[in-house]
Amino acid sequence: MSKINIGNFFEDFSIGQEIVHPLPRTVSQGDVSLYIAFTGSRFALHSSDVVAKEMGYDKRPIDDLLMFHLTFGKSVQDISLNAIANLGYAEISFPNPVYVGDTVSMTSTVIGLKENSNGKSGVVYVHSIGLNQNKDEVLNFKRWVMVHKKDKTTLTGIKEIPTFKESTPISDNINMPIVSMVDTDATGGKYFFEDYEKGERLNHPEGITIDNSDHTLATKLYQNNAKVHFNDHMMKSTPMGERLMYGGIIISIARAISFNGLQNAQWIYAINSGAHCNPTYAGDTIYAYTEVIDTIDHKRDDIGLLRLRTVAVKNQKSKEISNPKDEDGKYLKNIVLDLDYTVIIPKNKTKK
Repeated sequence: MSKINIGNFFEDFSIGQEIVHPLPRTVSQGDVSLYIAFTGSRFALHSSDVVAKEMGYDKRPIDDLLMFHLTFGKSVQDISLNAIANLGYAEISFPNPVYVGDTVSMTSTVIGLKENSNGKSGVVYVHSIGLNQNKDEVLNFKRWVMVHKKDKTTLTGIKEIPTFKESTPISDNINMPIVSMVDTDATGGKYFFEDYEKGERLNHPEGITIDNSDHTLATKLYQNNAKVHFNDHMMKSTPMGERLMYGGIIISIARAISFNGLQNAQWIYAINSGAHCNPTYAGDTIYAYTEVIDTIDHKRDDIGLLRLRTVAVKNQKSKEISNPKDEDGKYLKNIVLDLDYTVIIPKNKTKK
């Protein structure tokens, strides 16, 4: 019996299968610094101990997306080592904050399988839960990934596709401190919950070019060892001809770009759905725009929530895009991410 882990192929998954992923990860200050280096994230809550304490925290929580990547990376060797592409996410929630020194781990359950008509691959749907060292839930999400088949000559005929909620429900009890004061000089933004309107569009002006070294090191930081991101020798023989960038990096870059216009939206409450519409490669420049889908009041008088749609565009300024889809409903070739997510933002009463 071989001692080498070659990863799971489509046929190796079964509905209801439970997987305990190896390699728990203790978060370090180095992880936080590198994340800022790779993404340019600027949200003050995750950058400043002083700001975090002013917002009621004992210490600074790490960026929600950094926690997502570090925890998500645990699942790759079991779910997507033989992936063709990570296709999308749904119902992602962040129940509890994570801090430097916490240890995160992950388990997954297979909730759906769909063989592709070409017989060469299939889509695997999983429900994954991340825990800290105290068994507190820190991440809960569903995703689907296209995986190679081991036997491309035999059709399985399996087609069990799960359904997903349109959006993550808003809890009456949000696990974050009462926000009594926001120093707008420190956060860099003067706009609060009351300042945003449903239907409003924010064209973020900044663009970020991603080099091979950036996405290679970032993906290594997350211990994501999917072959399509690392093995350039293998990818040269594919129709793409080069390595694919891990889609989570695009999510983080788009979130970092959205800072300009959403400076006080320090918390991601949930990711309702997300689609990686087209591949991204080294050398591409990412732009983004955000639409306010809805403004959601909360029973707490210190915070509200904004449901947002951030669209990431490669190699074209976002203000030049009026609709990410063509007249046939297909994404334009330069649209690389369509993300529907909910953020928490303080109300104006907390303004310093």
